[in-house]
Amino acid sequence: MNWFGRSAALPDAGLLGQALMALRCDDRPVPPATTVTVLGADGRARRPLVRPGAPVTCGAGESAWCWHAGPYAMDLVPFAAAPEVGLRLQGMVAGADAVPGGERFELLLAAEAPPERLTVAAFALLVQGALRGALAQGLLELPPGTSLEEWHAFRAGVNELLYTRFGLIVTDCLPVDLGDIVDYAAVLRARAARLEPVEVPAAAPASPVAVAAGTPPDDAQALRRLFLELPALAAQLRVLPLPAGAFGAHRALLQQLALAALQVNTMPALGLAAPGQPLPAAGQRGRAGASAAAVAALDDAWSVLARMKQDGFAALHDEAERVLANLAQHLARRRSGEHAAEPVAQRREPTL
Repeated sequence: MNWFGRSAALPDAGLLGQALMALRCDDRPVPPATTVTVLGADGRARRPLVRPGAPVTCGAGESAWCWHAGPYAMDLVPFAAAPEVGLRLQGMVAGADAVPGGERFELLLAAEAPPERLTVAAFALLVQGALRGALAQGLLELPPGTSLEEWHAFRAGVNELLYTRFGLIVTDCLPVDLGDIVDYAAVLRARAARLEPVEVPAAAPASPVAVAAGTPPDDAQALRRLFLELPALAAQLRVLPLPAGAFGAHRALLQQLALAALQVNTMPALGLAAPGQPLPAAGQRGRAGASAAAVAALDDAWSVLARMKQDGFAALHDEAERVLANLAQHLARRRSGEHAAEPVAQRREPTL
């Protein structure tokens, strides 16, 4: 071991539990008051017994993370169209989890975390995205002039969603007015920039990573999330309490998840239409878009599962079928590469 290299003190270790939630610590001394998780290439996690100050030893293909449970505070904007309406949320990462499928926060580190560190700001963006998605799908409701009863229902939904999705235990959640700190001019400029078409010269690639690999950098990350999270989602769905007569419907959903996982596990390379036959650039862009849409459906599935835990299997069965049908459609587009550049509308059930 190089005692003057990787075994040196972990940079920014003092920020764990404050601005940082997790840091890579391969072969580095473990900071005090942190939990160490070693992740394999397949996403499996183990917690070695490492004395604080001693280095973490990783095997081939493994990565070590040290993370602090918190508590953490974050300001969220649940509605993109109303940046002045905020939620001030406080919470901490759950410890040992009795839910099958492993620690949810450790699954987040394996599937979604940046390569070296997870900041509280980056985590807050993930939480905010999950809240916005659940509100858009109607799985959470926060109407104008929310009554006390409606607020309690919303708060319970937020608690379950964030625990199921991230392993975060919400200890406090309050509405706040962010109007005094929102830069509305910056918001409008950002919206205008998103609406204006951007011309990128062919000789000026958008990402050096894409040039080096020959593929968009987000496609592999999307497939990794699907590969790691679909089995964990199925494991949590499997242990839900079922009403009488729901065994067949429950089994059908599990079969759909198993088929989706099989699709991901046997997905062809992004740049190949067939062995030895390259896929045109338009087809590659369409495939990358399909994998991103599949990840969005995966996020919806986690939100539906959280609501199922509250309202029961029967109340959300139709919504779960809709989400899994969309997931299967996106995975089929990712596999085929045919007409993949055309947008596919999400199938929605009519509401009565």
